[in-house]
Amino acid sequence: MSTPYERRENASEAEVVWHRASVTRADRARLKGQRGCCIWLTGLSGSGKSTIANALEVALHQAGRHTYLLDGDNVRHGLNKDLGMSDDDRTENIRRVGELSRLMVDAGLIVISAFISPFRVDRESARALFESGEFIEVYVNASLDKCEERDPKGLYRKARAGLISDFTGIDSPYEAPERPEVQVCTDTNSVDACVQQILAYLTDCRRLTA
Repeated sequence: MSTPYERRENASEAEVVWHRASVTRADRARLKGQRGCCIWLTGLSGSGKSTIANALEVALHQAGRHTYLLDGDNVRHGLNKDLGMSDDDRTENIRRVGELSRLMVDAGLIVISAFISPFRVDRESARALFESGEFIEVYVNASLDKCEERDPKGLYRKARAGLISDFTGIDSPYEAPERPEVQVCTDTNSVDACVQQILAYLTDCRRLTA
């Protein structure tokens, strides 16, 4: 005789039904005084994604907003530690982060996701998980030369030396967003200027009010 766990594992997909909670996202939004959204920062390694994401969360937190920051390296320490850097694993990495971000947005949080997310189709798949206006793509635009000049982790140097393979911008492509909601240029603008640009967009689209 199979155990309850085994029977559950063998259940058909038709038996897996989304449970609708009595407390809605609108209820959560009213309680927090904000509308949940996902601010998705994408760009090359060294473009400034993590720095801007952290500064943005600080600014939102100081303004009394309910936030959570998902950083690419941090997620790979836990939730996605089983994934490598192949194209398939990168796609799965973004799929999981998109699903996690969606749940956090449903909880009423302003989620800041900072990931290279090099493939346009993966970012569009993440966007498709959200309601209209909830997914805010921020292109952290910096030239490859500037990113290599910064190289905070020494990764470009290792990639150029052949010590790292499939490195975005060197031997693996980065597909820049075609129509991001916000584009910040870190070659020429300060971190504070970039943060203010994102905050201005959030204010204009009324994400900071319930």
